[in-house]
Amino acid sequence: MSASAAAEAMAQLAATAERSSLIKPYGDTTNDGAIQLSFTLPVKAGGVAREAAKRMCEQMNLENPQICYMRDLGGGYTFFVVYARVKEPVDLSQIDVPEVKVPTWSMEQINQIAREKLGRKITVVGACTGSDAHTVGLDAILNMKGFHGDYGLERYSEFVTVNLGSQVPNEVLVARARELNADAILVSQVVTQKNIHLTNLTQLVDLLEAEGMRDQVILIAGGPRITHELAVELGYDAGFGPGTVPSQVAAYILQELLDRSGVK
Repeated sequence: MSASAAAEAMAQLAATAERSSLIKPYGDTTNDGAIQLSFTLPVKAGGVAREAAKRMCEQMNLENPQICYMRDLGGGYTFFVVYARVKEPVDLSQIDVPEVKVPTWSMEQINQIAREKLGRKITVVGACTGSDAHTVGLDAILNMKGFHGDYGLERYSEFVTVNLGSQVPNEVLVARARELNADAILVSQVVTQKNIHLTNLTQLVDLLEAEGMRDQVILIAGGPRITHELAVELGYDAGFGPGTVPSQVAAYILQELLDRSGVK
């Protein structure tokens, strides 16, 4: 191969690699940009509502919006389902998302490492705080049954797990954590209307700092709107979102305790 041909081949490879980092949603074919979205507008169902929904999509920079479903919800509200296409791709090479670094340990490995290296049981206290009554996520991590075939922390022989349940005031959670000399506090937040989850999470950090406990516990937040980046920003050690399994949380807690203890 000549030098010019080799250079051309390299240029083509580079162009292909660049294109591969640019993505659009998948509908019928790769990167066709097709999406489905739904929303509600405060307008009575009818021709005006349909046109308003269409224009709303166009203002979101979507192409060829098709109002495929419209339903009157009563009280002057209408629900829409729309098909459309996005115009611009997302460049994956420009995305950098902070994520929790978690060892890929099984329950058996976690128990063994805790016994051999930490030499004591790990106490974890969890709760859904404030007015939040949605315990599904919290129970998936703490209860014996666990989630997705991954056993919960109650089944771990080297963990002492206390699930306080739902609608727990932050003051009660802090008091219980102090009483048990907890190593870690898990907070689940599902209700997010008017950013109440941010208020609850921030208040807990403030309480722990006021009690001189913040540096003594591993503080973890979880929920459908929780990201690691958000949790750290609010003063937490880690944040876990949807799809998290118990062994990930357990491994993170154990690794963090080992790191803080200087154990290799």
